[in-house]
Amino acid sequence: MLLSRTSYNWAYSEDIPGSRCGPEDGPWPRAYQVLEENELWKELNIMARPQTRSLETSATSSNERGWRADMINFQPSPTTRTQDRYIVTTLDLHGQKWTLTGVFDGHLGDATVEHVAHHLPIIIRDFMRDALANATPSTITPAYISELFSKAIVAFDDAIAGDVLDLFGGIEGLENFSDAQIRSIINDRHRGGANWQKVRLCMYGTTALVALVDPEHQNLWVANLGDCQAVMVTSRGDEDGWNVEMLTTNHNGDNDAEVERVRLQHPGEPECVIDRRVLGALAPFRCLGDVPFKQPPEFTRRILYNLLPGFQNTSPWEEFLVRNRTPPYITAEPEVTHIKLDEDGQDSEKSRRRRFLVLSSDGFTDLCSGEGQKRIVESWAREMDERMTLNEKEAQQHQHHQLKRGPLGPSNNMALRLLRRALGGEDRYSVSRVLTLDMEVAWIDDTSIIVQTL
Repeated sequence: MLLSRTSYNWAYSEDIPGSRCGPEDGPWPRAYQVLEENELWKELNIMARPQTRSLETSATSSNERGWRADMINFQPSPTTRTQDRYIVTTLDLHGQKWTLTGVFDGHLGDATVEHVAHHLPIIIRDFMRDALANATPSTITPAYISELFSKAIVAFDDAIAGDVLDLFGGIEGLENFSDAQIRSIINDRHRGGANWQKVRLCMYGTTALVALVDPEHQNLWVANLGDCQAVMVTSRGDEDGWNVEMLTTNHNGDNDAEVERVRLQHPGEPECVIDRRVLGALAPFRCLGDVPFKQPPEFTRRILYNLLPGFQNTSPWEEFLVRNRTPPYITAEPEVTHIKLDEDGQDSEKSRRRRFLVLSSDGFTDLCSGEGQKRIVESWAREMDERMTLNEKEAQQHQHHQLKRGPLGPSNNMALRLLRRALGGEDRYSVSRVLTLDMEVAWIDDTSIIVQTL
């Protein structure tokens, strides 16, 4: 609970960052509470639930380089459950530890995004473990890993619909079952619900942004589906000089190349993309799940419509199903980018440079739309550099003392600091508006951020 908020103020829709809150959400102005600094940080910690994880690899088993990841998942509306998820883990591949981090932005519901966040790392680990066991050192190139990474993600997505279709002998086998028989098979919650859970995953979807770092910390692979973003932030070595490099492109209707790709795959179907949405309904052009856009209409009508509790209204589904003629219309094949990291970690000039990988859902991009993402990230990076440099100096003076929650301390989580910078930084009024606005529905998009040191 908040303590002794000092004052109240009034906000208009244009004062709220992002695109979720608009004039139609009136009446305006709406009240918000102005927080003192200590209250503001307390509330940010409660709402964003910051976490820190050390990322040691087989090449740096003692983690002497301090590799780490900080992460948050933020939604200030107390009545709204966030549909974002993130992962930060290590994969043990034949005794070597690879780092895997990722951000997922679910839509329609959270069943699929929850499944993806839990099971995708396992599938990637098992897929790569099996492939690398049979590969020779000369074949394990960056391109080979890129292909493995992509194939693992596609195979994971194929299984979502495949596990359901196997119950009926494939899509063609549905004609051998009555609706009553289908309902009996898939609505098995009284028998443990295994089939019911499989079918539920097909109703929803999620974008995916996953980053993989090799044990030697020489290579980074970023696999992207949808509109989450990966940004590399690197100091140039000169004072206040930072490179902010976007590593991903958005796979949605704002990307003309994605629109053209779908149109070329479905010639003679002018309604495959309407108003820059797939079949006039779905915003992302690449994602996991969303099976109604990947399977023929009978999958939805015969299987999903028979899942209980049933659809109260199928008309929104029928609006795009009547356009579904030659699926799939969206793909789970990610765009994989490989980045060569600095090989000479002993170089004194390079070792003084900071490098951060920022993975974020589109909620962060939305928050940055006013001031601009590049400017926000650059100013945040300068602050992090100053704090980390000060901490390193103090650590050298007090080597016997180590902070358990990481070198920046619990209140200085890098991802939480970046979130605050996007919300308004040192402007307590701007940050307080987002945290305490008197609204009954969510007034900003779900926002997940991972900051990983490289």
